[in-house]
Amino acid sequence: MSAERHVLILGGTTEARRLAAELAADPALRVTSSLAGRVAAPRLPAGQVRIGGFGGPEGLARWLREQHVAALIDATHPFAGTISFNAARAAAAVGVPLLALRRPGWVAGPDDDWHDVASLDDAARALSGMGERVFLTTGRMGLGAFAHLKDKWFLVRSVDAPEPPMPPRTEVLLDRGPFTLDGERALLHRYAIDVLVTKDSGAAATSAKLTAARESRIPVVVIRRPPSPENVPETPDVAGAVRWLRETLG
Repeated sequence: MSAERHVLILGGTTEARRLAAELAADPALRVTSSLAGRVAAPRLPAGQVRIGGFGGPEGLARWLREQHVAALIDATHPFAGTISFNAARAAAAVGVPLLALRRPGWVAGPDDDWHDVASLDDAARALSGMGERVFLTTGRMGLGAFAHLKDKWFLVRSVDAPEPPMPPRTEVLLDRGPFTLDGERALLHRYAIDVLVTKDSGAAATSAKLTAARESRIPVVVIRRPPSPENVPETPDVAGAVRWLRETLG
């Protein structure tokens, strides 16, 4: 690759940090990772880092032009849908090659009791008739969808403290993955959890809860991923992103 080809990574995920570390070791590349700024103390990746939004697709397109970005990699969380569509529009407007690094979703096994839903509101409705003690692992945003469920008790696990509205009977557990299977088993037992609600975020760092739920025969309400932009090439792993980048930049 020629010197100082600028690569922008839309990050915030484990895969994004791994990709930044690998690319930053290449002296022919200038690597910038963009973080949304929703986590108070994020794990910073290698290379340059910017924090905050771009101002929609137009702002991102302007940034791509001004910073002479040669390639854009969307390695955001599977549920960070808005930025993925903004990236697709901005990359098309400026003519910058775009790749989506999307980790594979979770797949239920024969012994899993999963209930697929499309949104947080649907997840709240699905809890009707299920257990009383709910382990809610959907993050700190959107807890208002469950605020009306006064007959349920919720354990909410998130990196940063959530803000109201939230269910009236809620205990907050501040923690950051990866989580071990033994730890998840102990947690389900300690809090007498009888139903789990989670987003289909994929990856191994937070999948131990699914195994623990299966072992305890606990039903799982799984919020499936929102749509992603069409006609954007995708890869499931960092190795694929590196191959794409080297082929794209030559």
